[in-house]
Amino acid sequence: MAYKSSGKAGKSASGASMSKYDVEVEARLQALEADAHPKCEHGASGGGDVDLSKRVEIIETILRMNPEMNFDKLVSKLS
Repeated sequence: MAYKSSGKAGKSASGASMSKYDVEVEARLQALEADAHPKCEHGASGGGDVDLSKRVEIIETILRMNPEMNFDKLVSKLS
């Protein structure tokens, strides 16, 4: 959300009035979020769904290698 400061109060993007304190808190929050998001692990690999799909494929392959699991039989029951 973009905030415009005018004197002691500001306006939010929706036009709602904000106190000087609210404007300051919003600015601090945006700065913290901008600093935190590049450090998050979920976007580091850039693989997204492709990476997840590959991981699921590996897990399924490992489960199928274990005959005691009866993986294919359990999958057919759930489907």
